[in-house]
Amino acid sequence: MSDTIYDLVVIGGGPAGYVGAIRAGQLGKKVAVIEMERAGGTCLNWGCIPTKALLKSAELYRTFQKAESYGLSVKEVGFDFEKVVQRSRGVAGQMAKGVEFLLKKNKVDYFTGKAEVTVPGMVSITEGEKKGTFFRTKNILLATGQKPRALPGLPVDGTRVMTSREALAAKAPPKTMAIIGAGAIGVEFAYFFNAFGTKVTLVEMLPQVLPVEDEEVAKLLQRNFEKQGIAVHVGTKSENIRVGEKSVKLDLVKDGAKTELEVETVLVAIGITSALDGLFSSKVKVELDRGFVKVDANYQTSVPGVYAAGDIQGPPWLAHVASFRAVQAVEGMFGHSKPKQVGIFPGCTYCQPQVASTGVTEKAAKEKKLDYKVGKFPFTAVGKAVAAGDSEGFVKVIADAKTGEILGVHIIGNEATELIAEYGLAMNLEATVDEIHDSIHAHPTLSEALGEAALAVHGKAIHI
Repeated sequence: MSDTIYDLVVIGGGPAGYVGAIRAGQLGKKVAVIEMERAGGTCLNWGCIPTKALLKSAELYRTFQKAESYGLSVKEVGFDFEKVVQRSRGVAGQMAKGVEFLLKKNKVDYFTGKAEVTVPGMVSITEGEKKGTFFRTKNILLATGQKPRALPGLPVDGTRVMTSREALAAKAPPKTMAIIGAGAIGVEFAYFFNAFGTKVTLVEMLPQVLPVEDEEVAKLLQRNFEKQGIAVHVGTKSENIRVGEKSVKLDLVKDGAKTELEVETVLVAIGITSALDGLFSSKVKVELDRGFVKVDANYQTSVPGVYAAGDIQGPPWLAHVASFRAVQAVEGMFGHSKPKQVGIFPGCTYCQPQVASTGVTEKAAKEKKLDYKVGKFPFTAVGKAVAAGDSEGFVKVIADAKTGEILGVHIIGNEATELIAEYGLAMNLEATVDEIHDSIHAHPTLSEALGEAALAVHGKAIHI
């Protein structure tokens, strides 16, 4: 039994866990974090950060292949896949050390091991070097995040069947790959492996890739992927998956028609589920909702003194949303401020072209019978994009027809994930499209498309 009585014990050291712990430390509280693997959690070690390192290598490789279009002479372009992966792992390691430093700086005690809520007010480590250690605490924050959802009857072996985690440690690109699921994870890995020579087949059961995004964005991304050589099948089910010694066979079923596909590897990217295994003893009964931990307006679970934040709560499953939720939970539990709920947030996909959005899609606006107007501006009319040789895509703004209030923004193109921030701020400040286009955007920049799209809502865009 630890002699220390903590103000807060956080279970999980990912974007929700470590951020919540640091905020509690800033408030002068005695805090401990227990992380099963390494500080930073899945996002930093096996998700957001290492995948972006891989995608940067893929993007650069693709750029080198078209060097002649920039007036450059490159005699030979090649790659060392093992080094690409090693760089990704190195980036993750560097960032994890940074998180460990921040925890120490804020006087947060950090422990590695698998934790269990033994009873309210007590946490124990059930696996790891500190196994058998008990922590007494006034509050508990559950931030164990998520894990990839598996396909029933299809065990992951890391060779024939992978999830994103195994793909991040691949030693070589497979010759052929089927990716089941075309959400952000599936789309990003499709771009990455295709860039390094894998013949990729991307399969999505719903009618479009990136199902949560605007239809126009999804259609353009699919066309772009097909130009890159990726076979895209939407509205298609993957059935009868047979794993052999040297390949995997599966049936692609669309509108009753069946086609057999044989590939070297299958990557399953059908979504995620809460990481709840071993989190509660038999004495702790936390209410769940469709497999996720149910919380109230204060982020408190059905068990008093036990809170939850991040992916464990359910969608949206985004690192930046998880961090926001954790800060709100901590500030609320210690009476610093009234907790806020997630409102406006950006969704980002880091393939090329990039995709970013916030607010409602046009389809959702129609379903809600909103009175809206659309402003759309292509990057082909933006000087900076043309000069950079990367002008595919557009900015699409959905605004209230009467007031000009911004209801949703959808961007596909170069640096879309960076550009979306302006509209997120604007929507939080309840700005209108008039205030966007009245803000002078530097020339030449990609951000000019943001202002022109706002003008386009009124049919006043200058450069189209």
